[in-house]
Amino acid sequence: MFNFTFHNPTKIFFGRGQISAISKEIPADARVLVTYGGGSVRANGVLDQVLAAIEGRTVFEFGGIEPNPSYETLMGAVEVIRRESIDFLLAVGGGSVIDGSKFLALAPFAVGDPWKILSERQRVDRALPLGTVLTLPATGSEMNSGAVITKKSEQAKLVFSSPLTFPRFSVLDPTTTFTLPVRQVANGVVDAFVHVVEQYLTYPVAAAVQDRYAEGLLLTLVEEGPRTLAQPEDYDARANLMWVACQALSGLIGAGVPQDWTTHMIGHELTARFGLDHARTLAVVLPATLIVRREAKREKLLRYADRVWGLASGAEEERMDGAIAATRRFFESLGVPTRLSDYGIGAGSIPGLVAALEAHGMRALGERRDVSLEVSRRILEAAL
Repeated sequence: MFNFTFHNPTKIFFGRGQISAISKEIPADARVLVTYGGGSVRANGVLDQVLAAIEGRTVFEFGGIEPNPSYETLMGAVEVIRRESIDFLLAVGGGSVIDGSKFLALAPFAVGDPWKILSERQRVDRALPLGTVLTLPATGSEMNSGAVITKKSEQAKLVFSSPLTFPRFSVLDPTTTFTLPVRQVANGVVDAFVHVVEQYLTYPVAAAVQDRYAEGLLLTLVEEGPRTLAQPEDYDARANLMWVACQALSGLIGAGVPQDWTTHMIGHELTARFGLDHARTLAVVLPATLIVRREAKREKLLRYADRVWGLASGAEEERMDGAIAATRRFFESLGVPTRLSDYGIGAGSIPGLVAALEAHGMRALGERRDVSLEVSRRILEAAL
């Protein structure tokens, strides 16, 4: 196991009725900007619960943060923050709203163009405090410091992380997810699944705790994902999905182990260029990545076959094939396609995608930094 330092300061309020708990977490004299996406949080009553909990503060609202939050939209919120002297951010929504709000926490203190936080890894030494009310389990952004922002004008989707952007608190009330569309629930299951895989399916480093924890999360997703789709108001299923998605990227299973974010980085380019849902890009790229990199991942791929899919006997090649096929079938059972051709994307698009990876510095991906642009090209070809 590698050396590591683990620190996660986010306080979690989990369960029914926990939105009211935020009343004690935000100063009474705070000037709060409540951020959200479309109208769903207003229609399902979540926003009303939030506003009731923070009654007495000076409150402003900024809606319209889209899936794959855009720099262009977020800069409108930066103007509100500066104009109204906002001193607390409260994100109400899924990972996109939370990611966007992490950017908003840093952007007012950036030197020059805030896009440099992503494009040049500009370090910012101040941030607005941030709390979240999660309504879509998927990204785990409610309990980590990372975020992904898209700049539409450049077709760029980039990542940043700062120790200052851990949420101070996050509310996870499974009842807020009961009315989610099937597509969003399925996307959330896929997103969480791939988060776990990219920290688990690399190479062994004798990290038994992290491995078993990751395998437990994957098995929970395989069991509870379909259940949440079949029974939208099953509280226990929703609760387990919400917690597993949070734990998938809270830092615990990634501590002390190699990580491979190839699938995410290639997927980001598909979203930036074609507008595909983030999770749907992952469902396309992950099986292709496992096909191309099966030898580099052999030992862990066989363990994954055994411990997650029950493929413990037979020839090694057959077991690896079976694990990759089972992964693809799982995604497709959720209604999530797994090939570029399902979206009308053909081989002619691959050179442009590889060029975008190069332009964004994604020339050496993977747990051993050996996924070159040529290997990325082969992954995209395998994804057709």
